[in-house]
Amino acid sequence: MGKLRPGRITPMLTAALLAVSVAACGGGSGEPAASGQPAEKIKLTVGLFSDFHFAPLYEEFKKTHPNVEIVERRAQFNDHHKNLTTQLATGAGAADVVAVEAGYIATFTPLADKFYDLGQYGLGKRQADYLDWKWSQGLSPDGKLLGLGTDIGGLAMCYRTDLFKEAGLPTNRDEVSKLWPTWEDYSRVGQQFVAAKVKGAKWFDGPGENFRAMVDQAPVGYYDEQNNLVAGTNPDVKKAWDLSVQMLQADESAKLLAFSPPWNTGLTKGSFATIICPSWKTGSIKDAAPTTAGKWDVAAVPGGGGGNQGGTHLMAPKQGKHPKEAAELIDLLTSKDNQLKLFTDAGALPSIPALYDDPTITGFTNPFFSDAPTGKIFTDAAKALKPQHVGPKAGDVLTAFGNALQRVEQGKQQPDAAWQQALQDLDRIK
Repeated sequence: MGKLRPGRITPMLTAALLAVSVAACGGGSGEPAASGQPAEKIKLTVGLFSDFHFAPLYEEFKKTHPNVEIVERRAQFNDHHKNLTTQLATGAGAADVVAVEAGYIATFTPLADKFYDLGQYGLGKRQADYLDWKWSQGLSPDGKLLGLGTDIGGLAMCYRTDLFKEAGLPTNRDEVSKLWPTWEDYSRVGQQFVAAKVKGAKWFDGPGENFRAMVDQAPVGYYDEQNNLVAGTNPDVKKAWDLSVQMLQADESAKLLAFSPPWNTGLTKGSFATIICPSWKTGSIKDAAPTTAGKWDVAAVPGGGGGNQGGTHLMAPKQGKHPKEAAELIDLLTSKDNQLKLFTDAGALPSIPALYDDPTITGFTNPFFSDAPTGKIFTDAAKALKPQHVGPKAGDVLTAFGNALQRVEQGKQQPDAAWQQALQDLDRIK
């Protein structure tokens, strides 16, 4: 604020200045600052599991909240969610705002006593913005609004055009999409790729992400609508397992765990030709392997589309001392305008369906991915998406199957033994 020039200040002007000061300077509890006192300095921590590209939005928030400092901290995906579970149990260490991924949201929404009800801070007004199922995922069993959605996944397949060309496969995205109407076709083309002996490259990164995509496309996943854990008896889960094992045995995997340092290196080196690609992963690839711009393209996902992989909600643990400001930050980070920005900047597919017909998205092409029309590709995927019920420990269930596939991949267990151990692990998850 600029300095006032010296001069006579009338009582009317004094009252007006005081009114402006009170309106502009809320305290950390949401109450106005005392007359003549500057706004309380507040630090908000934001706990994430990757780079959400929020930094410019923090600066936008601070324009209206100059007294607020925002500190972002990140942990690896599984560690982030495990840490949050521990922090809530011990009552210490949670950030003021936390990101919770779709596979874990149902783990935390029953803990209504651990999170602020964002509806108490005016965010219930946002319901009309959202996909119904995305809004519902952020509610506690008794209807409190505990989380507000940032994005959804949608599914496609990203592929390296240079590696396809070297293997004698088509590179045009429409022709590539026709190669694999089913996951069995995808594996068959993978065997052709392996037979071409492209130096240093396998067909896909690792089995866990493909397994998850196949399960995500099924009508029922790990849980039924009554929250019964049915992963061990669901034939679609077993089918996804069997096909994942078949692809491992055909030497199609680069044996890289998604988002690990070796995986990041593999992206840059061209260690795999295809990667299951929810919308947000296009941003992950760009961040991890910036020198590969123009070598990628985007095709349809095998299995006929549908399915949602990932997407996030933002929540405010009650350990935070500034719920009003935390709720206001969540509101800004998930706003319609900012979800639009985050799609064009980072590939985060909005969870606000009105944006699916916005020309900024429908006409968006991604130069990193050979000018693929990712706006149309992913909004079409979102419109076709049939949401699957997510049970209370879906993230832990997915981890159990992912670990089992890793044991097979590393030669530590035979497939049948690994499957049986995964089922035993599920019994402990219950």
